[in-house]
Amino acid sequence: MTLLPDLAPLRDRVGEAIFSRVAGPDGARNRARIHGAPGPRWFGPDRPVRRVHGDASMFIGGLSALLLQSLHPLAMAAVAAHSGFRGDPWGRLQRTSTFLAVTTYGPADAAQEACDRVRAVHRRVRGTTSDGHAYAASDPHLLTWVHIAEVDSFLRAHQRYGARPLDEAGCDGYVADTARIARALGVPDPPTDLTGLGERLASYRGELRATPEALGAARYLLLRPPVPLVARLPYGAVAANAVALLPPWAARALWLPRLPLAEDLCVRPLGSAVTAGIRWAMAPGREAAGADTA
Repeated sequence: MTLLPDLAPLRDRVGEAIFSRVAGPDGARNRARIHGAPGPRWFGPDRPVRRVHGDASMFIGGLSALLLQSLHPLAMAAVAAHSGFRGDPWGRLQRTSTFLAVTTYGPADAAQEACDRVRAVHRRVRGTTSDGHAYAASDPHLLTWVHIAEVDSFLRAHQRYGARPLDEAGCDGYVADTARIARALGVPDPPTDLTGLGERLASYRGELRATPEALGAARYLLLRPPVPLVARLPYGAVAANAVALLPPWAARALWLPRLPLAEDLCVRPLGSAVTAGIRWAMAPGREAAGADTA
């Protein structure tokens, strides 16, 4: 009889490496606090937002969201001047993953406190673009763009790479769930279903373009990522699929090549394989996505 090797130690090492990178040094403590604290939650265990934010597809969706969001010149100017994503990219990722985990899975009071802290930071972020346009991170119009670009990207990724894609009602439910978080962040009228999300995205098209800051951010994220050498290959697969996930007009604006035949034969299968690998490494008992890693 052939004995199969015990892969549990390898799975644990890989899973812990992913978790520590995405959740940070306080990840285990934050996870226990978020999931173990008593009290009501914004979202019950059967809500679509929990399924989407707890899936490994979030790795692809998150990177695609950053690329899409960069196409609004004012939003990109604020990120370039104030976010520190180049100087501390892992810290920014860890703060974002913790925020998503708290608002998706944590007690309602902790979720509200997390949103209040973000709004306080946004009130301090303001400035002027290189061509003289003023911006403020607390501007409801910019907040709405960041929100809908993120929601669209997360949902696209889940429907393409998720372990259990949502049906039509589930997609509407996900958009409605995320609207709860958006309102707490200051978005005045977020879309609450898939049709509304598409209409809102279309309404921003005339404002979107690739500034030098956006093109620089894309090159940094896709070609010069701050990842260890051993992770370059899986990151490359994530990056290629993040680009393939973009709407065609967004990829063209960022000068990113799209080869449909190569995407169908190579890129998408690689994306499915990488997300399946992350899902395997983070099991059992730990969700794989950036949202539920804290």
